[in-house]
Amino acid sequence: MTQTIAAPQFTAQLTPDPTAGFRRFCTAVALPLGILAQAVVNLAYALATLNGGDDSTAANAMELYSSEEGLLRLATVALIVGVMILIVGLPTATRVLRPTRPRLALIAVALMGAGYISYAVVSGTNWLVMALGEHHVDAAAAIDASQNDPSAQPWFLVFVAGNLVGTLLLGLAALLSRGVPKLAGVLIIAWPVLHVTGLIAGSEWFEVAGAILETVGLAMVAAIALRLPLDEWRTRG
Repeated sequence: MTQTIAAPQFTAQLTPDPTAGFRRFCTAVALPLGILAQAVVNLAYALATLNGGDDSTAANAMELYSSEEGLLRLATVALIVGVMILIVGLPTATRVLRPTRPRLALIAVALMGAGYISYAVVSGTNWLVMALGEHHVDAAAAIDASQNDPSAQPWFLVFVAGNLVGTLLLGLAALLSRGVPKLAGVLIIAWPVLHVTGLIAGSEWFEVAGAILETVGLAMVAAIALRLPLDEWRTRG
């Protein structure tokens, strides 16, 4: 007679984690807050160029930065602080979207993270451009050459991929995910659409609107994370 031995049953149990609620709150708040800081960047730049001026070339940038130093210093600080906050918050989007669209959410978040880090890297020279413009140093050719250096170009390309494609994919993941309002995905996608529109129209105000709408969309995603039971939030990590 053959004896059948039942396989043992294992139940996964999470160890107590007193910091889980704090971590969930901080990362959820950081998600829209990081993009809100980028809206401040766009607003500051829109105000700085209200009476003309641009940063399409180093010479133009030096002139603009010297005449609108306060606004553009604010923009640079908000940019870098916003990127630091956003990197903390992006995993929240992954946790919310993982059950339905795990691969798309992961690709989108990875692209956005790399893109915004590259954004901070390429913007790190802004203080130098301000100083050169303020002291009327003729360094435009050198600045243009540094930005056209082959070792510098990839960071610009990664920034574009993360800022536009990454955000678009995140919005699509939100649109296709169950339990996430479709409006959240639409608002997130508003950023790449309005950003490109602003570049074509030559107006920064499209970018201001796009960043604000994206902030609202990400706030909706963050709200879902905050409503998740802590045990479920942890298992999604």
